[in-house]
Amino acid sequence: MIVLKQKKQKMKLKTITLTLIALIGLSFASNAQKTVVDVAIGSADHTTLVAAVKAAGLVETLQSAGPFTVFAPTNGAFGKLPAGTVDYLLKAENKATLAKVLTYHVIAGTFDAATVVKAITDAKGSLALKTVSGGTVTASLKNGKVVLTDEKGGVATVVATDLKAGNGIIHVIDTVVLPK
Repeated sequence: MIVLKQKKQKMKLKTITLTLIALIGLSFASNAQKTVVDVAIGSADHTTLVAAVKAAGLVETLQSAGPFTVFAPTNGAFGKLPAGTVDYLLKAENKATLAKVLTYHVIAGTFDAATVVKAITDAKGSLALKTVSGGTVTASLKNGKVVLTDEKGGVATVVATDLKAGNGIIHVIDTVVLPK
């Protein structure tokens, strides 16, 4: 009787273990299926970015196959812009300008933090990155962190890296970078 009870407990334990393994596998699979937009939507620190992506009509584009590397400004980054700038950009008549600003934060391809740092180092400390908007943002290292310098001389620091999505990767920045 004791042997039978032990066998049942072992079977129950195996069933629980297999169920947990399956759930963990499904969790990883579902994260891999999320797009860069889905990842941003899931972040309380990126509600302004998500609203801007929607207002610019870029949701479908950023949900496509990509791959994309997105330098995603936080709500605080948008808060650093001059008063009224975000409201101005979110107006329907400024959709093209907003789209240009947002696509200036996107690089075609997937570049994780290690790849970016190596490329900066290989380029002797400064690397020009062509953005989807057609502009250039310059990546460099300062105090061990990647910084981006925009075409107007503004500087953003990468504060979080390698947020993976099924169609790319996101690096979080503390300042909105702006094209010419």
